[in-house]
Amino acid sequence: MTSPDSTATQAGADRTFQVDLRGLVDLLSHHLYSSPRVYLRELLQNAVDALTARHGLEPDASAGAFGIRLHADGAVVRVEDDGVGLTETDVHAFLATIGRSSKRADRIAEQRGDFIGQFGIGLLSCFLVADEIHVLSRSARTPDAPAVEWRGRGDGSYTVRTLPASARPRPGTTVTLTPRADAGEWTRPARVHALARHFGSLLRHPVTFDDGTGGPGTSVNPEPAPWARTYPTPGARSRALAAYGEEVFGFTPLDAIELDLPAVGLKGIACVLPEAVPAGRRHGHRVHVKGMLLSEQAEEILPDWAFFVRCVVDAESLRPTASRESLYEDDTLAAVRDALAERLRAWIARAAASDPDLLARFLRTHHLAVKSLAVHDDEILRMLLPWLPFETTDGHTTLDEFARTHRTVLVTSSVEEFRQIASIASAAGLGVVNGGYTYDRELVHRLPEIRPEVNVADLDPATLTAHLDPVDRETELAAVAYLAQARDALAVFDCDVALRTFQPASAPALLVDSREARHERTRSQLAREQEGGLWGDILGALRQEAPRAQLILNQLNPLVRAAVAIDEPELARTSAEALYGQAVLLSRRPLRPAESSLINRSFLDLLAHALRKDS
Repeated sequence: MTSPDSTATQAGADRTFQVDLRGLVDLLSHHLYSSPRVYLRELLQNAVDALTARHGLEPDASAGAFGIRLHADGAVVRVEDDGVGLTETDVHAFLATIGRSSKRADRIAEQRGDFIGQFGIGLLSCFLVADEIHVLSRSARTPDAPAVEWRGRGDGSYTVRTLPASARPRPGTTVTLTPRADAGEWTRPARVHALARHFGSLLRHPVTFDDGTGGPGTSVNPEPAPWARTYPTPGARSRALAAYGEEVFGFTPLDAIELDLPAVGLKGIACVLPEAVPAGRRHGHRVHVKGMLLSEQAEEILPDWAFFVRCVVDAESLRPTASRESLYEDDTLAAVRDALAERLRAWIARAAASDPDLLARFLRTHHLAVKSLAVHDDEILRMLLPWLPFETTDGHTTLDEFARTHRTVLVTSSVEEFRQIASIASAAGLGVVNGGYTYDRELVHRLPEIRPEVNVADLDPATLTAHLDPVDRETELAAVAYLAQARDALAVFDCDVALRTFQPASAPALLVDSREARHERTRSQLAREQEGGLWGDILGALRQEAPRAQLILNQLNPLVRAAVAIDEPELARTSAEALYGQAVLLSRRPLRPAESSLINRSFLDLLAHALRKDS
């Protein structure tokens, strides 16, 4: 005969999970919550949600009729609220069942969006600072409901008792913690008060703090949020918002942009940073949900390009994660991010239209941020591209000013190419923009969309050399021998040598060599070295005619005129190497090992020649 136990085993009977509360608390403290300090935020959050439910029961009650009271005297931490309270059934269902929230009960499920808490695990955070939690509560739903006392301990045990009718406190809940000895950092009166201010300064319900010394309680949130107050003038409002931003972030903003998204109940400000920050560096933003501070590092509230502002906002409809320390990425958050981005664009548009001084200060500081935005935003491109500063052969100037002088705008592909040719191009009357910085080349090429009369083209060696004047026939014939020796000396660098005249005369030589040309020559060199192998076959299949660099000697320069007259072959080679080395240094590109060796060798050879001549 089969026993009942074996029958149950064969049938795969359901079993109940056993929860190790100490292990769960350790999990919360090390992986869910960033710090034990969140215990006070969780207690405040539960109190605020209880008050929200109480107002649902008594909608005609005045705004300040119900509140929250904090007490910390070093021996205990206590949080009292005038909220909806709990019955004995509620206590068993919600305080003793991990993961269940009273806010998910059927009777108020439709009000879910009115509550901060969504996960029903907040009370466990109190075990981060205390071994025992004492809860005394009386429900406001039933006028004659008795008070209920619940004691939970860190070992996972709890007790519940109903108090006699004679002990009938007013409706609401009181949570009392007796801190552990090692939790003094978070439960001292001054720290509790500071944490209450930190998390609850924007709460809509009155919160007071008592340190147990017998004095009057201190208001934690004496004033509503600055954007919820009234001001005598728009200027006064703007100054007050900027002052609040300075108080929160510690810097004086260039401007404070008011944010208001009624669809999600979001209000706040975006403070424009007074100093430039690295492109792509994302700042954390201060986000409150229904008045409770959620996070000071909420990067996800704004798009990546908006790194020139820091925000402090309070929202009704944003959804927190389980830890309530960041925002849940959903469609609502994506829509809020897009809407806030539009508010920042609108601020830039207003500054451009009505406050040129503010716009100028903003662009001087944050031009890189605006350039990153203009690349992807046609409206910002049309609005601000003419005003953005660029490095040009006319100095640092706006494209609008530059285009008035140069109907054809040439743009380099790298910083080193611009520096290589800037002085010569300027003397030749060419208008060249440094396109080597992030976003610059792409933006300059879009200039004709704003200024159709302007032509934009990439600068190539042929364009530049076409603007250099040739030397006369007699001078060229006299220099043939020297140029041949110079080409032979520089053949190892795939460099041709030519003689031209150009300004400024103080420049002895110009090295015309693009980054793409150098890459192609490097690839060709690798193909030759790897010839016969698989890698060599692959590179050989890609082989093209390798473009050569060109060292252009300036006949107007006295040093060059002396060099081309040298009739001693070794000295001619050395002078050509020295001129090449000097031109490479002026280009400010990284030196290859062979070029470093050439510069050192040519200097020593010229020094030795000078010493022999003197002796």
